[in-house]
Amino acid sequence: MKINQEKLLQQIQKAKEKNQSAFKFLLDTFWDSVYNYQLKHTLNEEISEDITIRTFSKAFDKIKTFDEKYQFKTWLITISKNEYIDFLRKKKSSIFFETIASKQEEVHRIIDDALSPEDEIIKEQNLAKLLSDIKKLKPKYQEIINLRFFQELSYKEISEKIGEPINNVKVKLLRAKKLLAEIIITCR
Repeated sequence: MKINQEKLLQQIQKAKEKNQSAFKFLLDTFWDSVYNYQLKHTLNEEISEDITIRTFSKAFDKIKTFDEKYQFKTWLITISKNEYIDFLRKKKSSIFFETIASKQEEVHRIIDDALSPEDEIIKEQNLAKLLSDIKKLKPKYQEIINLRFFQELSYKEISEKIGEPINNVKVKLLRAKKLLAEIIITCR
């Protein structure tokens, strides 16, 4: 995909000023590049997605340090490389995979429980289709949408609940909303 360099630099500048739509633009524009880079290395979609989320989280946190003399994509890939190295270190020194498996199990238990009062209201308001579409998302995206929109938790509360930095929560929520929008559009 060809990117207009002038528009890109404008969006980077807006992102440096904490503009959320600029962050979304950068995420949408470069997600596939970073994700595919990781997928070549990890050969695992789930791990690639997690590292890509961490990459964007760190990039958005450090965006003020980006020097426009360099290519933004190259800068992101460098961050992603470092995140992959960190991942390998954690994998060797911890029970990383067991933690992920237990969290996924927790999410599945939550999702499989009887309908909550919020779910009942949604059902009564004829929004069962939305729930069906949400359930098509990966469990971690289902969880983040549930916490933000149904339990109405703040980013900080979600961060504490799932044990991840606020920037990761924001990136995951952006990604979850984008994927849900694609599901809704595709199912029309």
